[in-house]
Amino acid sequence: MATEFDEAIGITPTGDGQYAAELGDGWHIGGGINGGITLATIGNAIRHTLADKPDPLAISAHYIAAAVPGPATISTRVLREGRTVATVAADLSQDGAQRIAVLATYGDHARLPADVRTTAVPFELPAREECVSGDLAPEEFRRMAPIVDRFDTLFDPECVGWAMGQPSGRGDLRAWLRLKDGREPDVLALLLAVDALPPVAFDLGMMGWAPTLELSVHVRAVPAPGWLRVRTHTSNLAGGMFEEDCEVWDSAGRLVAQSRQLAMTPR
Repeated sequence: MATEFDEAIGITPTGDGQYAAELGDGWHIGGGINGGITLATIGNAIRHTLADKPDPLAISAHYIAAAVPGPATISTRVLREGRTVATVAADLSQDGAQRIAVLATYGDHARLPADVRTTAVPFELPAREECVSGDLAPEEFRRMAPIVDRFDTLFDPECVGWAMGQPSGRGDLRAWLRLKDGREPDVLALLLAVDALPPVAFDLGMMGWAPTLELSVHVRAVPAPGWLRVRTHTSNLAGGMFEEDCEVWDSAGRLVAQSRQLAMTPR
């Protein structure tokens, strides 16, 4: 049976690079559908557009207007396809208005060189039994952001002061993460994972919906099964906007995704 995540990113081809989708209310946060789940839905359409390049390598989305629950249309256009990578443009529209514009490079991780040389070190997280479950979020917050119920999220206790009116001011959130429906992570789930934690501005004491303007994701590898480790942090809030950098590590201790987004300060 299809999982909740697979149903959420489900698409129906309608011909000539066009796809129909249904954006579900369970992935709503603040004033619109979560940017990660819409990006994963568009990423799924791009995957179906290409015959032998199933994996996003680099994907960048500009959020022109908030997507809302209900029908959506995704249009894809292959700009160039070589032997190793393809570049594809895509957009998501609702009610005849473009909501998201995407440019992506796709390939096949299974056919890429296996050599890994990195100085990146996984960030520290307490054992899961020592962390704070997102299920403890207040009912009022969960009504505003039902997406929190789509995940098992276990926060580092040092990163949850904002939930009790005592933000650390560091602009740093760290958590264990997995889909609550039990689905194991893959490259499309990584597009969601980078936008799955609360806005990092919460840790600066700024609560509320933080609309994403732009989100760029680099998918570095296919994740191993099991829990993901996710960290988001910011170093600069200015002009009513902040950047949010994210790194995602899999259960095998590999850095599998990196992202940066620019978002508006919470409303």
